[in-house]
Amino acid sequence: MNEQSSHGLTWVAGVAWTGAVIFAAAPGCSQGAGSQEGTDLSSENVTGATTSGGRGGSSGGRGSSGGSSSGGSTTSLGTDPGPRAGAAGAGGSITTLDSDETAFFTAARTVFAEVDSVSGTLSGETGAGLGPTFNGNACSMCHAQPAMGGSSPGKSSPQNPIANPQVALATLDGAKNTVPSFITATGPVREARFKSDGGVHGLYTIQGRTDATGCTLAQPDFATALSDNNVIFRIPTPVFGLGLVEATPDATLQANLTSNQSANAALGIAGVLNTIGNDGTVTRFGWKAQNKSLVIFAGEAYNVEQGVSNEVFDNERSAVAGCVFNSSPEDATNIDVGEGTTGTASQISSDVINFAAFMRLSAPAAPATLSSAAQTGENLFTSVGCGNCHSASLTTGKSRFTGMSNLAYHPYSDFALHHMGTNLADGISQGGAGPDQFRTAPLWGVGQRLFFLHDGRASDLGMAIEAHASPGAACVTSSGANVADSADTVASSSSSSRQACASEANAVIQKYNALSASQQTEILDFLRAL
Repeated sequence: MNEQSSHGLTWVAGVAWTGAVIFAAAPGCSQGAGSQEGTDLSSENVTGATTSGGRGGSSGGRGSSGGSSSGGSTTSLGTDPGPRAGAAGAGGSITTLDSDETAFFTAARTVFAEVDSVSGTLSGETGAGLGPTFNGNACSMCHAQPAMGGSSPGKSSPQNPIANPQVALATLDGAKNTVPSFITATGPVREARFKSDGGVHGLYTIQGRTDATGCTLAQPDFATALSDNNVIFRIPTPVFGLGLVEATPDATLQANLTSNQSANAALGIAGVLNTIGNDGTVTRFGWKAQNKSLVIFAGEAYNVEQGVSNEVFDNERSAVAGCVFNSSPEDATNIDVGEGTTGTASQISSDVINFAAFMRLSAPAAPATLSSAAQTGENLFTSVGCGNCHSASLTTGKSRFTGMSNLAYHPYSDFALHHMGTNLADGISQGGAGPDQFRTAPLWGVGQRLFFLHDGRASDLGMAIEAHASPGAACVTSSGANVADSADTVASSSSSSRQACASEANAVIQKYNALSASQQTEILDFLRAL
């Protein structure tokens, strides 16, 4: 289940919400058109290829010497050791749970692995509701590395090397889909959004499947959308330990964000927390922190990624004639359990509630023991300023679950939004997040991940770090029908305004690039131990 929001909004009880708590604007930056919903925004197109490691400091002729770079044009000198081998450091429950909570987690994990077909009638595909459009047929299909609940699987995994399952999914059970060019056997699991409407467009349809007789719904025209530079991508985010994030009070996130204001200002770092417009509370899940709770996240993903209508998102997507085979919602509370009306929490609960329980009660990814080089890398990670956004520690508030109250945990994220400039901008606005703003990606578990950044464009940590830099100075918003786009401009065709923003990480990347190759490698060693 990827974390995202249909058409740039999250819906709660039929009401769309937006908003952000702004603690400090980026230097000279006006939110302007960048925070408008539903805008059609230009950004750098991303191909299906990913970049891999073993650079040794010279890749693509982009330069191999240290020194400052505000445009992301310097190649990292450090060598990424690659995804950490050994047992998966995640996938189990929080160890302090009582027996009932642990049993709920275990049962919910089984539901998370359920494979869906159109009506649940196919052998081995007993979940119901797939389609009419979809990107996957199980939560565990996309959230797989290094264990169930992780991020995209891949052939380079030391734990479970497999090809991208979206390739075989195209024709599973007789489906007539063509694999889009940006989905490859060696690349990450992806979803596609059209910048023209901000929404997710399912990769595949159920046309031709043995359990969808009569459905003639065609796939989106991805080839044309790609040629028009109208497609951006998202990859799955890991869901390990998210109950701790959900249990963290808003006040804790707010205090953390303002705790280093002077140091952050010196580095050009600002940051805002995305919020719900109705009650002002902080949202924290998704690439743009657009989802409030794990139930909302699960319900939206079930609907968008697998096409299953549910009690949170109860309308079928692409419900064209001949392609709707079930009543809605397809996933709901089980009033009848077998022959009776009683059962366990998992049995009575809908799939969505089970998905949320699996995420909520899962333990964070466990780090490896730091080598001496990684210990040095940890200190360098802090000294260059990476830790100013990738906060090492937060603390939960009171929780109803055993052992989860007032617990310090280590996500390496402030869960705030930051301007990342046009190098990473995807042109999509979600809630209060503008087209170049992203939530600080949590780094716990990054040591065993295969693909990085929101679109999976990198499989090398050093290159992912360099991509944080983007050209430009302060954010400037201008207006006028004939304003020309520039390399550091995010444009909205739905209005006549243009917003140019530098990345808030530019100064930190300059300091990283000033390190020696061995020092950069030490930082990468530290990250691969997380």
